[in-house]
Amino acid sequence: MKRSIPLATAMIVASACCFGSIAIFVTLAQRDGAPLLSILVWRFVLGGTGLFLLAGGPAALREARGRSWRLAALGGPPQAVINFTSLLALRWIPVATLVFLFYTYPSWIAVIAAVRGTERLNATRVAALVLSLGGIAIMVGAPSARTMHPAGVALALFAALVYALYIPFIGKLSEGVTARAASSLLSFGAAICFVLVGVVVLLFRARASAATVETLTLTASLGFRAWGAILLLAGVSTVAGFVLFLNGLPVLGAVRTGIVSTVEPFWASLLGALVLGQPLGAGTLIGGVAIALAVMLLQLPPRRGAVTMRPVEESIS
Repeated sequence: MKRSIPLATAMIVASACCFGSIAIFVTLAQRDGAPLLSILVWRFVLGGTGLFLLAGGPAALREARGRSWRLAALGGPPQAVINFTSLLALRWIPVATLVFLFYTYPSWIAVIAAVRGTERLNATRVAALVLSLGGIAIMVGAPSARTMHPAGVALALFAALVYALYIPFIGKLSEGVTARAASSLLSFGAAICFVLVGVVVLLFRARASAATVETLTLTASLGFRAWGAILLLAGVSTVAGFVLFLNGLPVLGAVRTGIVSTVEPFWASLLGALVLGQPLGAGTLIGGVAIALAVMLLQLPPRRGAVTMRPVEESIS
């Protein structure tokens, strides 16, 4: 097993880069005129199909033992909300800021666990929360970020908070189902939600605003570059990222996996600067480092006798 650690580490790093590329691929598709709703529908349809096949196809449904509809119907809508709100924030804030703000979700998990009484908010977790909040303050309050639209920041943080609530919920909902099978069903559930929204907008198109139509149009008539970005989003950021993550997690364990996964926001920031030409200010980097340190602190094992939460086994959607 020790010989597998370097390979497992490489897999987790690769998966973090796959997940960290989501916002990049979405932005590239939007630059080619693809509506956000269409991007997300095709991402979840294609990515969900890939995961469904890897999970064994129809065998995945049999394995869910009648819980397929619950995973899709109850787990899909929150997944859709998280993806839509976080990626909608790209209209107002750059990729680096979005990913770092969304990456505060482990801190919100700790706070929620403390409020619910499932885990104590000890000194380590308070320090992690302070670091996360400090990172947010530095990024938003930096001189280079004074023109940052509050709507983008609010959407990113809202998505992080919903994700923090979603993780324990989906953990219980998917108990006894393999991660690949559960992920494919959640993807299909999210895709159905987006399709329904698209149909509603189509029916009331005459009454909808131009911005709503632009964002929530459901179509397959997309440009070549948009389809290329969507295929990368489904194949790289959904199927490959998830498979790599699942193969590396059992070897490294939840603690080391969580620490190695902090590569994700830094990769997204670098890629946003290189591919999209977005500025990467000192405030964003300093704030991002503070948030990453908070995530690492939250990976420290609790003292004996402390109540622990179920390990988080997924870093994105």
